This record gives sequence, C-alpha cells and structure tokens, in this order.
Amino acid sequence: VLRGVSLAFTRGTTTVVLGPSGCGKSVLLKHLVGLMQPDKGQVYYESNRIDTLSERRIAPYRREFGFLFPQGALFDSMSVRQNIAFPLRELEGDEPSDEEARVRRGLRLVGLEEVIDKSPSELSGGQQKRVALARAIVLGHKVILYDEPTTGLDPIRSDVINELILKLEHELNVTSIVVTHDLASAFKVADHMVMLHEGRVVLEGSPDEFRHSSDPIV
Repeated sequence: VLRGVSLAFTRGTTTVVLGPSGCGKSVLLKHLVGLMQPDKGQVYYESNRIDTLSERRIAPYRREFGFLFPQGALFDSMSVRQNIAFPLRELEGDEPSDEEARVRRGLRLVGLEEVIDKSPSELSGGQQKRVALARAIVLGHKVILYDEPTTGLDPIRSDVINELILKLEHELNVTSIVVTHDLASAFKVADHMVMLHEGRVVLEGSPDEFRHSSDPIV
C-alpha cells in the first residue's frame, strides 16, 4: 500500500496527511503506532526502532500515543466517565487515586464536563467525537493521531474539532498527525502538510506551498 514513503514528524507541531481514499493514509497511522508492521523499511519513535518489537516491548511506546478513530469508537455500554477512565484502568490498574480529576480535566479541555454521567447514545455526533478526544488525551500522551476527525460532522461542529486540535497543540505541546479529506480543516490546523497518492508522497511542505502548487495531482 505504501511505496517508498519516507517521512519525519516534528515534535510539537501538527502535520496533516491528505490524499484520496485508498492511498494509504490510515495505513500510515497504523504503522506509526505499531498496529501494522512494514514489509520493508523501518519505523522509529524518536531514536528507537519500533517496527521489530514484540507486543510486550512496544507497549511503552504505544503509551506515548493517543488515537482518535473516525467514528470515535466509544463503548456504548459505558458512561462518558467510564469511557474516559478506561485507558487509565487498563494501564494503571483498578481506579487510580486521581482518576476523577484526570477524567474531568480531559472533559474540561474539550468543553464537555457537564456530560460526564451521560451515555454515548445521549450525545450528538460532535459531542461523541469530543469525548473520544478526551479519552485519547487522558494519559498525557506526547503524540495524538487523528484519523478523519471531522468525518460525519457539519461545518460548525467540524470547526469545534479543529479548534480543539489547535488548543491541544498549544496547551499540551502535543505532536499531532491528522489524516483528513476535509480541506478547510487541513488548512486551519496544519503547520506542515503531506499529500499521498497511490502510496507515494507527491508533495510535502507548508500550507502555502500546497496552495500555490502547480502539480495537477495536488
């Protein structure tokens, strides 16, 4: 799927990955977090090669990453509170002493502290995405991977997500990698942009370089 892709992502910035469906955008994200391994080539996190590690040895690196899935992927059987607490309990054991404070901080960052006791079915699509984002940041990850974060949202709710991506970059100094089809979103949040086409990088550069590109694919 990916054919000779060579990329580096700068700490504390937002990189947007663009391209048509099926060009390898989501596959790229899965390689970065070790959900897939390359047939050839290498994946490094900082100075550590991670693509050859066992599940046990890659786990500490995975904890550096939060992942926002296209549809949010909240657990329907759990409340908002339980959804956000889930990664804390999975990684730190039953009910960490500061669980409540960390859950509320995550919700406060996405502007939804009032929905803490609701179930996902009681929330709008935009609210579900924001709760999923609160869950993605609750462990204090260094890198957030966003896979189509505005899919299925109207322009106003999409812009709420865009503002949150910018807020998290500035307030938490996270490194963000955003896969999207949404050009308005891409140009709003990107410090750096990459376009994939048929598994290859056809352009990498600043938003201005993309706006002024004469490449017909771009």
